[in-house]
Amino acid sequence: MSAPIALIDCNNYYVSCERAFDASLVGVPVIVLSNNDGCAIARSAEAKALGIRMGAPVHLIRDKIRDHGIRVFSSNYALYGDMQRRVIAAIEPFARDFEIYSIDETFVDFAGFEHLDLVAHAREMSAQVRQWTTIPTCVGIGPTKTLAKLGNAAAKKNPIFEGVADLRDDATRNWVLDRFPVEDVWGVGRATAGKLAALGIHTAGHLRDMAMKQGRGVGTVVLERLIAELRGVPANVVETIEPQRKGMAVTRSFGSPVSDIETLMGAVAQYAMRAGEKLRQHGLVAGRVTIFFHTNPHKLDRPQYTASRTLSAQPMTSDGLALLAYARRGVESAWREGYGITKAGIMLEDLMDADHRPRTLFEDGSGRRGRLMAAMDEVNGRFGKFTAVPATQGFKRAWGARSEMRSPGYTTRIAEVPCVRA
Repeated sequence: MSAPIALIDCNNYYVSCERAFDASLVGVPVIVLSNNDGCAIARSAEAKALGIRMGAPVHLIRDKIRDHGIRVFSSNYALYGDMQRRVIAAIEPFARDFEIYSIDETFVDFAGFEHLDLVAHAREMSAQVRQWTTIPTCVGIGPTKTLAKLGNAAAKKNPIFEGVADLRDDATRNWVLDRFPVEDVWGVGRATAGKLAALGIHTAGHLRDMAMKQGRGVGTVVLERLIAELRGVPANVVETIEPQRKGMAVTRSFGSPVSDIETLMGAVAQYAMRAGEKLRQHGLVAGRVTIFFHTNPHKLDRPQYTASRTLSAQPMTSDGLALLAYARRGVESAWREGYGITKAGIMLEDLMDADHRPRTLFEDGSGRRGRLMAAMDEVNGRFGKFTAVPATQGFKRAWGARSEMRSPGYTTRIAEVPCVRA
């Protein structure tokens, strides 16, 4: 029998992080907005009860915000990332290994703990997270990741589980699967859900009972593996080594439209330098660079323009200044006057381990640029992001996204650490 796997998920994570440092937010409707304060990406239970939907554009719900006294916050990713570190620290003593799936979800390997009552063990883990961070969680347990994910959803939605659903028990598993919509199963996309519905497959239980070969025909090997996992056969185990990334991107919306190329280039320079830093953190180099930018597609009364350019990086690189040079070529090639650009970004593809990259005849072997990038990383890591930047990026960032309602950096900025006076 396979080792038990758990998925611990932080409830309404961004809102819970805000509430951890502001007790006045407990019990009242709260939403957190996306980059540029555009739409709701996190909602408290009270906000959900008022009909605030995920992704709701903030300009369409202003009346509801005013009428119901909904508290609104800009995203504070530095705070949320630091709180995730604290959540993981609370989880570690309860697991052999763990795999961070997202900022608010972590797969936990319970191998070696089978002699315990795992439901009680999971509740102790949740209690420690709550004690250390104030953040509430739910836990799903199963013999596979898919069943752990379903168990977590059941624990979150149904109070009979009291925050922990153990799907290793056949009766409990069947009860949950027979009531779980197939379109909500982890890994089932909208197109696949439509194909399954046409075959009369509407629940996770129906999908579990589908013939494996038929599953492959409908949704390739991905759906076949999903069927196996619903039957309790693991397709993989908790990944303690992060799989190599195939691509990465740095994109942002602007606080106000950008109508001149040098201002746009300043923003793209920042994204290129950040992309290079991310590559170096993962020990990777990129072989293809794509630059894109566009106007606001929702402002149909204004001129619309969308542009992108893809360039081959020879040699493959993680050098921020080299990526910046490619970015400038892309921007200059695609730029057109007369448009207000509201979003831009850089995407890196053909990623490879830096130690195994193909060498070129004229590649600089001195290592000077590598040392320069390492020095910039060290300066920015010690004194704060964007302390050392290329001149193109500058320090006056007129393109910066709106974040007018951001909470303090309670745990990440010394000047904003809460003070208690007796």
